[in-house]
Amino acid sequence: MSAEPVAQPGFGAPDAAALDSYSRTVIAVATSVTPHVASVSTRRGGGSAVVFTDDGFLLTNAHVVGESARGSVVFADGLEAGFDVVGVDPLSDLAVLRARGGAPRAVVLGDADRLVVGQLVVAVGSPLGLAGSVTAGVVSALGRSVPVGNRRAARVIEDVIQTDAALNPGNSGGALADSAGRVVGINTAVAGIGLGLAIPINATTRRIVSTLLSEGRVRRAYLGVVGVPAPLPAAVAERTGQDAGLRIVEVVRGGPAERAGLRRGDLVLSIADAEIRDAQGIQRQLFADAIGRSLPVTVLRNGAMVDVIAVPVELALD
Repeated sequence: MSAEPVAQPGFGAPDAAALDSYSRTVIAVATSVTPHVASVSTRRGGGSAVVFTDDGFLLTNAHVVGESARGSVVFADGLEAGFDVVGVDPLSDLAVLRARGGAPRAVVLGDADRLVVGQLVVAVGSPLGLAGSVTAGVVSALGRSVPVGNRRAARVIEDVIQTDAALNPGNSGGALADSAGRVVGINTAVAGIGLGLAIPINATTRRIVSTLLSEGRVRRAYLGVVGVPAPLPAAVAERTGQDAGLRIVEVVRGGPAERAGLRRGDLVLSIADAEIRDAQGIQRQLFADAIGRSLPVTVLRNGAMVDVIAVPVELALD
């Protein structure tokens, strides 16, 4: 006679209860977020977009709209509207649209800086043109970087969210939401099977979006260095309270950094009194208000602290 199966800890009824809880969470997020996500169509393609203001402004990827000036959106309830492109920023892969005629109320935006690896996230978008599609997964990693732009305008989108929530072409520009239904990212890329990337909703993103709303584009300052993160010597780390900086591996000839006296091998510690630990740290200092302004730069050179003054110029995207 065969023995009756014995329930093991963590299996059986408790597992079913956990599944029900998981399902209820995903259903609640989908119900909350889906009405605010649109399917986007332009003459050259499409994707998704998220309503982020109550007066019809939507956030999507720059690569979704490309060079289009207008197009159409369709919402989950069947409402269709034309849109105009308000602003595009290729270096963050973000664009702002304005729906003509009407749109649902704004989604609730969250703060990606509060995410933790392993946290449940839900993606809503229009993969392969299938509007209102929902997938779920977890935050697989944080702090990823996606390179964009050409060599002169080389930049990375900082602190990108990696998720295993299934993303496909058409998800771009759609929402990545946390378990409370707050949109914490704009889905931007499929990097492989089970590997999707989303632009975080954080202070930097909000600044970019605000600038797109007011000016239609984002002006950036250009310094002319290429660097990699590097640890500080123990003695310097103890003295400064900073454990890493940005090692300069290339100084662009004739650029502001070269004119300021920065050299290959310098370890950048701070710019305008803000600690620099990586390339993203420099990028945060190089928005429009830095163009033409004298910025104090502190570097570690041959074991000594060296201060220089750099005057960034406006970054040309051509």
